[in-house]
Amino acid sequence: MLRKRGERELSWLSWFFVFLRQLIFSFTTTLPMIRRFNKAGPELISVNARRFMILSMVVWVLICGGTAYLVIHFAKLYLWLSFLGGAVVGVLSFITRYGPYTESNFKDFCAAYYRFVPDDELRTDMYNAKISQMKVRLDEMGVDKSIIIPEFKHKTKY
Repeated sequence: MLRKRGERELSWLSWFFVFLRQLIFSFTTTLPMIRRFNKAGPELISVNARRFMILSMVVWVLICGGTAYLVIHFAKLYLWLSFLGGAVVGVLSFITRYGPYTESNFKDFCAAYYRFVPDDELRTDMYNAKISQMKVRLDEMGVDKSIIIPEFKHKTKY
């Protein structure tokens, strides 16, 4: 079944916002969390986590930049201004939900970066997103859990 022209354009726009969300997540959640893990102890997370984060940030910047270039280059002025306006409104609407202080973002970080944690029990707790068990394991390891696990401002997904 053939799609209508508007559906195809909407799907590309949806993909762009997924990529943009990943880029924002990398800067506002992943980067601070990896810094927290390194501050708490270099043995808590592998150096490969930082490499993975940098690579993903480069990929998202290239994809988002390429998409923005295509919109600016090929779309009419009023279309790319509305595109930019929509992006700004979206960022401002969810600005309080960015960062590791949102429980859903913290759990998303754990789901993505558990594989870089060398300790088996902590890795399993991160994979299962069991924050209380993570706190217990960090105490057993002698690590200050308040450095890694923040007090959450928002417990629900946006």
